[in-house]
Formats: sequence, C-alpha cells, structure tokens
Amino acid sequence: MPDYNSMELMICVASRLLDNGARVGVGTGAPCATAMLAQNLHAPDLLVAFEAGGLAPLMPEMPISVGDSRTFHHALMTTSMGDIMETCQRGMMDYAFLGGAQIDCYGNLNSTVIGDYDHPSVRFPGSGGANDFASFCWHTLVITQHDPRRFVERLDFVTTPGYLTGPGAREAAGLPEGTGPHKVITDLAVMGYHPETKRMQVESLHPGVTFSQIDEQTGFDLPAAEEMSQTDPPTSEELQMLRETVDPHGIIIGRE
Repeated sequence: MPDYNSMELMICVASRLLDNGARVGVGTGAPCATAMLAQNLHAPDLLVAFEAGGLAPLMPEMPISVGDSRTFHHALMTTSMGDIMETCQRGMMDYAFLGGAQIDCYGNLNSTVIGDYDHPSVRFPGSGGANDFASFCWHTLVITQHDPRRFVERLDFVTTPGYLTGPGAREAAGLPEGTGPHKVITDLAVMGYHPETKRMQVESLHPGVTFSQIDEQTGFDLPAAEEMSQTDPPTSEELQMLRETVDPHGIIIGRE
C-alpha cells in the first residue's frame, strides 16, 4: 500500500504543474495547498493571488478562506477583489486553480446547485471569483475527486466557463482568445484537452489505476490522449513538506 492518501497524491501531482515565476489565482482548500507546496519546493517565485485582495503572500500556514488574514501575510500588496479581477482581465495571470462540484467534458464547472436551481437538493456557495478567474486567466487547472457524480454529461448549472459547447464557443461568448481549461487532476488521473475538439482526454494514469476504472467513474466518454503516460507518485520530499509545513494540522490532507 502506498504511504499517501488520494488527496496527498492530487496535491503533489498538481503542484508540479506550477512553474517558478508563474502567476496563479487560487481558491482555498486543495488549490491553495497545491500553490503553497510548489512555493516551498520548486517555485519560490510563484506569485499567488486571492480574490479577496491578497497578492503574493508568504502564507505561514493553510488559510481557511480567501479572506483569511493569512492570505495577506507578507503580501506584496493588500488590495481589493476589483483589482485582482482587473489583473486577470488584463491578461496578467497565467493560471486559475479551482475546484467544483461538477465538471463536464468541455471543462465547464458547477459550484452553485445540484438539481433544479429554484428547488435544489444541494446548494453550494456559488462562483465567488471562480467565474472571473476561469474567464480571464490564461489556463485553468481543476483539482477534484474522480467519480460519476462529479464528471457528468450535463451540468445542473454552469457556474464557471470551460470551453462551453466546444471549439470557438468561448470566443463567441466574448472571452479572450487563447484562454481556457488546461488540466484536471483527480485521484485517478491527469486530464488535458484535445487541441481541436476541446474535449477532455486522459494524459496520465496514476499508479495502479486502469483505464476501466476511469470509464466506471466518468459520466461521459473520456478517451485516452495519443501519448498517455503513468504519473510519478509523490516523493518523500513532497510528502514531508506537505505534511509538516503546508498542512501540518491535516485540514486538507486529512492526516494528524
């Protein structure tokens, strides 16, 4: 049995996608832990932005929300949501790093309701800054568990745009050309998007995962990319940093 759980696997794998010197708008939870891990290991100059106004903080520990005082700790600037979103609109943010309750084959996200909007079975917090981040940051990364309740053929509500209905749809809706979904990291695999169809495809299977498991846990057709690889497992250095520095209380990773 591996000495890591599924959340630790996702965070470690996702952190490798964040380059040193890149600029990323993150939500709290797993996206924040991912950015913090990258900062502490291979991307010390990663610039992190929070929708509530914290720009480039050096967080002492995991914040509990985007407005937590820790998201302003040693920040280069304490500003407003308006300024952060304007920065995205000006094309100055490389990545948006988000989660969601549902995702479809084009990378659209639902974080609003499950069921009918007026009479939902579950109501979530809603967009927050997710719609703006995914609309204007160059690349959107998503981290989520992989199961058929999340990976659905049709969203109950479109909170955050991916490629909408397919090729050209984002541009037709007025969103900047060249922006859009980039990678989805789950407990089973890493997905990207076909450059022409804009549909999600499997690029890397995690250790011990078979493609039949992907089929069973996905509510839509999810093909393999032409060149599909196997994900490298978390290293001892990644796990130590995640457990002892990034999330020592196990808020996200669930360890004590």
